[in-house]
Amino acid sequence: MPEIANYVLQGAMKITPLTVKKLLHELPMLKLEFTQIHAPKFPHLVDQLTFLADVVEDFAEGEADELPYRAAAEAAFALLYAHKRADLIPDFIPDFGRADDSVVVRSVLITHEKHFRAYAEKHHMNWDKITNEA
Repeated sequence: MPEIANYVLQGAMKITPLTVKKLLHELPMLKLEFTQIHAPKFPHLVDQLTFLADVVEDFAEGEADELPYRAAAEAAFALLYAHKRADLIPDFIPDFGRADDSVVVRSVLITHEKHFRAYAEKHHMNWDKITNEA
């Protein structure tokens, strides 16, 4: 997964505070869009995307200042990646269309596990359920 982590880092380096600000306004629509994902092979993807959306929202609103900017930027990149219509594996491909989205999201969650676990605990979220460890 080092190649994916590097890909995510490279994408996150393009996330500016203005990008996060614009994304903040799109989050309600994205959260709704993510609830419509049908990906039985990746059953935790919707919960993981929702979690990252909450992280970005709180960070942008100054309610998660304890998170490193890199963690928030990578979370924002993962959300934007999952929203893209044209990505590495087209979403419409049965069974595997969301594999790339899932790998990007998991990479972000794993890279920043310490910070996201603390965020989840602070907000009374079940980290193990979000990460598929429950």
